[in-house]
Amino acid sequence: MVLPTHIVAAGGVIINDKNEILLIKNPRKGWEYPGGIVEPGETVPQGLIREIKEETGVNVEIINIVGIYSNTKKKKGYNGVKEVPTIVTIDFICKYVSGDLRTSDESSEVKWVSKEEALKIVRSKQQLRFRKALDYQSDFLCMGYKVNSLDEIEVHEEYLFER
Repeated sequence: MVLPTHIVAAGGVIINDKNEILLIKNPRKGWEYPGGIVEPGETVPQGLIREIKEETGVNVEIINIVGIYSNTKKKKGYNGVKEVPTIVTIDFICKYVSGDLRTSDESSEVKWVSKEEALKIVRSKQQLRFRKALDYQSDFLCMGYKVNSLDEIEVHEEYLFER
């Protein structure tokens, strides 16, 4: 199987009326905010809304885009794919609209937590993006990075677009 040069994904920091953040526990990766790969025929927002519904059971409204992140490190593939291409992830701030929390194949736990608790438990690879989303002041961030052998993010390019 040949994959494209970049996989496009979307992530959503979902906030409810109590100012809590919705997190999922990915069975393989730990705590993270919901999101995933945009499927063929979907727009990025459509893919994010679908992924959030699949992983958490809730419906959201996308409020704004907060960043575009290019993970330029390729990694070993699986399921017949030799190498996974680089991933471009577009993060959004979302507002909870409706629905009851539920788990899925991609989420062994789903819960609302305070921003402080979320910052303590979100997996290390998402920390930088998560902090940028929580500090969102209507500026827009584009960043290029690689994940090193210690599973830490090494930023090699950053653009902040002020609105």
